[in-house]
Amino acid sequence: MILKESTSAFISTLIISALLMVATTASAQKHYVEKNEKDSVALLQSVEISADAIGPLMRAIGDYGHYETALRVNLKGRYFPIFELGYGKTDHKEELTGIKYKTAAPYFKFGMDFNILRNKLDNYRLYVGARYAFTSFKYDIDRFALTDPLWGGPAPYSAHDVEGKCQWFEAVFGVQAKLIGPVHLGWSLRYRARFSHKNGDVGEAWYIPGYGENGSSVVGGTLNLIIVI
Repeated sequence: MILKESTSAFISTLIISALLMVATTASAQKHYVEKNEKDSVALLQSVEISADAIGPLMRAIGDYGHYETALRVNLKGRYFPIFELGYGKTDHKEELTGIKYKTAAPYFKFGMDFNILRNKLDNYRLYVGARYAFTSFKYDIDRFALTDPLWGGPAPYSAHDVEGKCQWFEAVFGVQAKLIGPVHLGWSLRYRARFSHKNGDVGEAWYIPGYGENGSSVVGGTLNLIIVI
């Protein structure tokens, strides 16, 4: 009886030990596979160069627009540091007041996009991001001559090379898809909110390069042709 009990206890101990060994080995293998899969994704995936098509279209059909290009780095398919450089311009005339407003200047944006799709190495991306942007520009204001109420005769008004500055934040939501080979197409929606601005001594600038019509916040978008290197 004692021998049978000892044998049963020994067999039970062997079974429990075997089960623990299998569980430990499976856990170690799973951790090893997950770690290898994670480590197998290279840090630098690609470099992307893009140009926006919305800005030139706006300039062609409206009073203002911009020309913008961007350089973005793909890190592990998840993180995308980006630098955007643009040149905004306008030549606008208010129909009611006759005031003419003109400016042209570069602007700069720095930020990061994050791919929020589960498969980060897919040819399709859905991302959110943020930008810090700034510009320093000069603008001209001209108004048609009004009759001077005191002295009579025309009294034209103009101010040239008025200095303006603006810093703003952009929240970004966008999508990107592969067309063919290294060519991709991307679209983004931008919410812009200024947090620092100087309009000069003659009133607010009507248009801010890269930002749009002057205001505390604006909504815009981009349509980008992207080349992946």
